[in-house]
Order: sequence, then structure tokens, then C-alpha cells
Amino acid sequence: LHARTHVRRLFEGAKALDMHLAISAEELIAEVYRVCDANSMTDDVHIRLMATRGLKPTPYQHPKITLGDPTIVIIPEYKASSEETKRKGLTLFTVHVRRPPADVQDPMWNSHSKLNCIAACIQAAKAGADEALMLDPHGFVATCNSTNFFVVRDGEVWAPTTKYQLHGITRQHIIDLCHENGIPCVEKDFSLTEVYSADEVFVTGTMAGQIPVRSVDGRTIGNGERGPMTQRLQGIYRKAIDQIANEGR
Repeated sequence: LHARTHVRRLFEGAKALDMHLAISAEELIAEVYRVCDANSMTDDVHIRLMATRGLKPTPYQHPKITLGDPTIVIIPEYKASSEETKRKGLTLFTVHVRRPPADVQDPMWNSHSKLNCIAACIQAAKAGADEALMLDPHGFVATCNSTNFFVVRDGEVWAPTTKYQLHGITRQHIIDLCHENGIPCVEKDFSLTEVYSADEVFVTGTMAGQIPVRSVDGRTIGNGERGPMTQRLQGIYRKAIDQIANEGR
């Protein structure tokens, strides 16, 4: 799903980090399909694609000592998304860990070194929540530790801007689907106060699709159940990705 968009994002991050992957984007996509075919994996498969600079003779961070080509790992896993979770939703907790600006760590880098997101995940788990909600340096809502964040207010879908979050591919797909289906959708700064009083909240991700959020920081969102807009977008998204899948490779 969105294979070329995901791989293009990978290559953008690699170039920013001066990492030559020693393989073309089309060759890499072909390798992903080759691994899936070799394991007879077709439906409900989640691909974890990772690249590092490669082997080193000693644990030293400078890229110049890397030996040979990068190491690329392709891990396909069966991970069918939970229909119960799509209906019942998640709980979020706002953590103290902030999302940094691009001059600290560019949010476009979907890197292994996401210790800020891991710390956020741990704090949310210790608070009894399913996922962490993270703010930007100015106190506005930015993103979750592993998913992108949306609210619904008065029939309008709001998404935080991309200044402090990974440019999520499913996130952008939802924004595009809103525009295509006449659903008002804006990208803007907003605060926790506007989150707590939202009609609906949901998060998006490659595997998750759209998952409703029933509470944030102990505040019940709406009536605490999946809202009509979230349910509508789940249906629209399901039809869209089925169409993409049916188009084949």
C-alpha cells in the first residue's frame, strides 16, 4: 500500500543523512515483493523495511569507517488490524517530551534513533494510556508517538501542521480523501483545550488506518465512543485502499 510513496520517503531521508543505499527505488520495491512471494504472503501483511549504513570494524559513529554497502532488512509480518480497536478506540496521555524543530532533529527522518518517541511511549504506558500525545515547542498539539493525530469539531477535521511531525503517508491520504469527499479539513495549530472539547478524535497509521480515541488525559472525547466522522472516514479509506490493492503491483 503506497509502496512507492513510502520508498520515496526512505530515499529522501537517506539522502539527507548522506547515506547511499546502493539500490534504486524500483529495485528495492521489487525486493520487498520478492520476499513476500518467497513466503507466500499476500493479505494482512505489514512490511518493516530498515536500512543502516552497513558493517563497521569498530563501534564508532563516523560514516567514513563503514565497510561496503548499506545493510537493508525486509521483514514481512502478518498483522491484521483489530476490528475491535477500530470500534472501541484508544486512550491518550499528553507527555512532557516535546517534538523538536527541524534544526534539532528533522521530523522527516523516519529513523531508528527515535528515543524521544520511545520515552513518550513509556511515559504514556506508565500513566495507563495506549499512546502518547506529544506537543510542539510552543505547546500546540503535534502528533502521537507512533501515529498521526486528528480532531473533529463542528463537522470539520483538523490536523496539526507537519512542522513537528513525520509527514505520515496515511495522514496525507486521509486529508486528500476529505477534500475528495467534500469533508472540510484544515491543517492548523491548536491546543489541548480544543482537543478535550472536540466532538471526535482519531489517529492514523499504516497498519492502524483510522482508530478513534475515546479519552485524552482522562477527559472523555464526545460520548466516549467512535464518532460518525471517524466511522465515515474508516469506510471511505477502506474502499480507497481496496481499490489501490486491486490495481496490483
